[in-house]
Amino acid sequence: MSESTVAGTAAALPKTARARGKIAPIKFAHIVFKTSRYDEMVKWYRTVLEAEVMSASPMATFLTYDDEHHRIAIANMPGLADAPHQSAGMEHCAFTYETLDDLFATFERLSALDIHPYWCINHGPTLSMYYRDPDSNQVELQIDIFDSNEAVNAWFAESDFDSNPIGVKFDPADLIQRYRAGEDRTTLLARPRIDPGQVMAQFPAPPEAEG
Repeated sequence: MSESTVAGTAAALPKTARARGKIAPIKFAHIVFKTSRYDEMVKWYRTVLEAEVMSASPMATFLTYDDEHHRIAIANMPGLADAPHQSAGMEHCAFTYETLDDLFATFERLSALDIHPYWCINHGPTLSMYYRDPDSNQVELQIDIFDSNEAVNAWFAESDFDSNPIGVKFDPADLIQRYRAGEDRTTLLARPRIDPGQVMAQFPAPPEAEG
């Protein structure tokens, strides 16, 4: 890790590896989960992501929602212990929707099935809703607020990201109502500036505190 990374630098999207003359992967392919809640996990990811089964057996199920042969794999491993909340590992995975309408429609569809986000936050570059799967893995459903890297960099240059790299929580029902009432998208999705003392209050409650 470089000294500048440790010290902190102004946020901006860097050039791609290809633009820097480097060889890097062309895409992120898939995520694999191991679970002792096999049927629940398969059902949850099929439901949340509108995924279909590419292949299934008592040992593993492979799911996809696009033209990739699988995006999610779920391995059946009975007897696993649950991971403690305060343990090292992947924090969450994220899936991007094409439009605000798609994200809001997904929120409403899942809410009707009693699948609710535990955290809704405007990060600035993204509008995000976080869910927990049956094993308490965290899954972010989001849209990109800006339509170009240049616009993202302009936001970073003008925002309070240095003092608030987390975001500002929002009420999805309120935001949907305002959107459908015709509020301008720029105003609707603008991340409010908050006092630095309020940043910690934007974090979600720990799992044991969620009702």
